[in-house]
Amino acid sequence: MEWWEALVVFLAGVWAGTINTVVGSGTLVTFPVLVALGYSPVTATTSNAIGLAPGTISGAIGYRHELTGQRRRLVRYAMPSALGAVCGTVLLLSLPPNAFETVVPVLVGLAVVLVIIQPRVSAWVARRREAGDGGSSHGGLVLFLIFLVGIYGGYFTAAQGVMLMAFMGMLLTDPLQRLNGIKNVLAAVVNVVAGIVYAFIAPVSWPVVALLAVGSTIGGQLGAKIGRRLPAPVLRGVIVVVGIAAIVQLVVNG
Repeated sequence: MEWWEALVVFLAGVWAGTINTVVGSGTLVTFPVLVALGYSPVTATTSNAIGLAPGTISGAIGYRHELTGQRRRLVRYAMPSALGAVCGTVLLLSLPPNAFETVVPVLVGLAVVLVIIQPRVSAWVARRREAGDGGSSHGGLVLFLIFLVGIYGGYFTAAQGVMLMAFMGMLLTDPLQRLNGIKNVLAAVVNVVAGIVYAFIAPVSWPVVALLAVGSTIGGQLGAKIGRRLPAPVLRGVIVVVGIAAIVQLVVNG
């Protein structure tokens, strides 16, 4: 690896760690960079998952204030995330490389639509609860959706944060900043679990992993400082913009 290639990978890791903490979709920065530098799609995906794991952990730590008192809940949510990540890694290593390319833009697009309509849906749910109708916490549905996003995250990781923020914003009544903290924890779980699996049974470029790990860790802290200061409408707007950019990039690269 040339020195300028190492610098590009490192800077991509910083940006990915930052955007992952604020919204998600950092993989859409690093994955194309690695492919452009000559790495195979599978090696780029596996190295990316391992390398960005420290960044997601860093981002989650950055949101520790918003996560105070949420330990039991996070443990409950982490279990389906981890199980989904394992399933996703199995898919990546067993299915044809292009098997998911057509459905991924659709999933991200659905997530963006959900983020856009989330305030109206949340208001409707709140009115029903106040009226004594539909007071369910949607616990089972939330766990199932976390599991599905975990599968997607273990397979490709891009925009899993957008998806998590979309349905959690609709089904849960927590402030958006707390949901963003929960999203960071769940993304960290998926990346760590997938990374462990890939490290033992998949092709990995360890120099790339090291550069992404350092860069994304720095980016995770930067992202936490930025994201925690964004008002809810601005944060939602950023989610929508990044989600649309993710769709465009996926379609173009597909």
